Amino acid sequence: MRKSEKSGFKGNKSHLPSKLCVACGREMTWRKSWEKNWESVKYCSNACRLKKSSPTATG
Repeated sequence: MRKSEKSGFKGNKSHLPSKLCVACGREMTWRKSWEKNWESVKYCSNACRLKKSSPTATG
């Protein structure tokens, strides 16, 4: 039995919720690992999270 058959997910991502990363604007599609905290997910990756949280030196 394949993993997708176990979870019931058929591979069609168009039915999953999505939102935009606040750092880069890239679209993020819902993941099983984000199931319990989907409302608080803001960044698409650790790189975006670190880039957004560190102050930029301009000037």
